[in-house]
Amino acid sequence: MRPGDHAFVSYDDDEVRWEVLTAFVRLGLARGEKVILFPDPWLPEAEVLARLDFTGRSTVTARERGQLVLSSMRGLIRPDARFTPERQLGRLSAETARAADEGFTGLRTFIDMRWVPDLNADVRVMMHRETHADALFEGRPYSEICAYDRRWFAREVLYAMDRAHPRSLVERLGTLRTVRGADGSLCFVGEADTGARADFTVALELALSGSAGARRLTVDLTRLHFLSVGCATTLLTLAGRATGHDLVEVRCHRPQARTLHRLGAGTVRRLLMTEVVRPC
Repeated sequence: MRPGDHAFVSYDDDEVRWEVLTAFVRLGLARGEKVILFPDPWLPEAEVLARLDFTGRSTVTARERGQLVLSSMRGLIRPDARFTPERQLGRLSAETARAADEGFTGLRTFIDMRWVPDLNADVRVMMHRETHADALFEGRPYSEICAYDRRWFAREVLYAMDRAHPRSLVERLGTLRTVRGADGSLCFVGEADTGARADFTVALELALSGSAGARRLTVDLTRLHFLSVGCATTLLTLAGRATGHDLVEVRCHRPQARTLHRLGAGTVRRLLMTEVVRPC
């Protein structure tokens, strides 16, 4: 997550939801950003703080100096009682400016979307906000994760929101997710480690099979945090066997390209390596 990112994540397990939240908070504090949390409104504040400070009291100093703030959607839109996108976006924009005035490098927020049933807000109005919030992010030091409890939202709402957000996160750290593009491309998200090699292999085999008619496939590795030697070897092996394809393009960052070249990428005739510069 970087300034300007607007991300979707979903969960259906009360324990799982803490992983992304705590990682997001700790990274923001380490980067000198201000962090405002809008947790599940039915959770006691003491439980949220206990989860953040598990194994220590790591956020006490940040809370004392105003770098970490626990809030609520009711508090954000106050004195208004009814949610409107204009009110929420205006307040978040003001909070971003305030964070800069306070000397922080930016603002990041984590918003648990269970505020929607808590405020009895219109889901369609909320969805409109999610798809019309670009001005809040573009060129500004603001990032946001919107967390949806899958037990509270309809499947079609979750699907639409996943597609609408520029970023879509894995719900647990250390997991692998695959995303198929409308053009048949395959994108891997998360960590392609030894434990995920079987899933990595199946996803790649299915993508190659499904793209045989087009005779080309694009495999995007740029959203991986880790690529194991085993998964890299699998990619090269399957690309080498893809005789029904004229081209298998692999989009990757420099460290991934270095790994693939060391494993023999240059000997796979139909393989095209496209190195993508990682954003600063």
